[in-house]
Amino acid sequence: MKKATLIQFPVLAGLFLAGLALGQAQRSIDVDVFDAGEVKAIPVALEGFTGETLALLKFDLFVQGFEFVDKAKAQFTIKGSNAGSINGAVYDHVKRGFILNKRYQGGSLRRQAHTFANNAVEAITGSPGIGLTKIAFRQFHGRDTEIHVADFDGHNSKRLTHDNSIAAGPEWTPNNDSLFYYSYRRHNPDIYSHNVHTGVRRIVARYSGSNISPAVSPDGRRVAMVLSKAGSPDIWAASADGTGLRRLTTTKEAESSPCWSPDGRWICFVSRAGGRTALYKIPANGGAMSRIRTVGAFNATEPDWSPDGKAIVFTTMRGGGVFEICIVPPGGGNVEVLATGEDPSWAPNSRTLMFTSRSRGKRVLSVLDVPTKRVKTLPRSFPGNCTQAAWSK
Repeated sequence: MKKATLIQFPVLAGLFLAGLALGQAQRSIDVDVFDAGEVKAIPVALEGFTGETLALLKFDLFVQGFEFVDKAKAQFTIKGSNAGSINGAVYDHVKRGFILNKRYQGGSLRRQAHTFANNAVEAITGSPGIGLTKIAFRQFHGRDTEIHVADFDGHNSKRLTHDNSIAAGPEWTPNNDSLFYYSYRRHNPDIYSHNVHTGVRRIVARYSGSNISPAVSPDGRRVAMVLSKAGSPDIWAASADGTGLRRLTTTKEAESSPCWSPDGRWICFVSRAGGRTALYKIPANGGAMSRIRTVGAFNATEPDWSPDGKAIVFTTMRGGGVFEICIVPPGGGNVEVLATGEDPSWAPNSRTLMFTSRSRGKRVLSVLDVPTKRVKTLPRSFPGNCTQAAWSK
């Protein structure tokens, strides 16, 4: 599938100068993930946009650490129009000048707006935006579950599998061309790779017993997974096509949920080897497993290592069956509770998380800005329960 070309043109700054007032002094916007909830959102004024474009920009910016205020209180003004195409600019009230000023053409209006949001985020924070990223997730269709792909904000959802069975555990490859997942389409949980553009699907692991939870290495060359071919479920690693299989764990307890460190040297996973469900890590080429201490949280499950390597997010279950999203340093230590929910997945910016929450008895996908602890539920109303979101790389 060929992507539409997006052309960006400069716009005269004078079009947006009128009425812009001086704002408050610029504050630092570098954040530490372990100061979660202590960082204030960046105050911006948003002007000139209407309808769906306005809603899109508000969503993109909110989940990346911005709040919307009156112009007099704004640190930046984000202003433009969406009449047929996007014109957009960002005015810095401290520097008293524009730091972004472009016109966008080509592709859909939504794509233009996401691109402008990305440019605005990078102009203000120095970090790339996530507006053009994708998510994969598991959606329920009666008693069956299928893998779907959508824009990160829930729009343009497309069903990838039609197995009329249980498909689960989606995981993107680094180039975002393919997904790995497991499916019961042949009455046994087997692992597949699936090109999202061509539809070509290949078997990666089909052994006796369970073949589940594929996790692709950062370079795309290897896959970690949970196989029970030798008895109890253990962590195994292989080349991305399933060859060169190697067993990494040999405990008598069930292991689950592997994920890779961003440098590809370690695999984090869940085990009951110590008598209680906890996080462990093991060298990706084999070696001794070691526990990652999660002080203040027990029954740690579903880990995901942040792309910048600074944190591992995971799920824990408190009393009364309440699930919580938490983070811990990769070396272990004190845990920070972020939100109520499960199935966390990092965005490429190492700041934003997608997770499963519950709303009116339905499981839905929500987005969390980690430093400010602010949450938005995806505005798109999917017909079935949605879980296990996986963010594109």
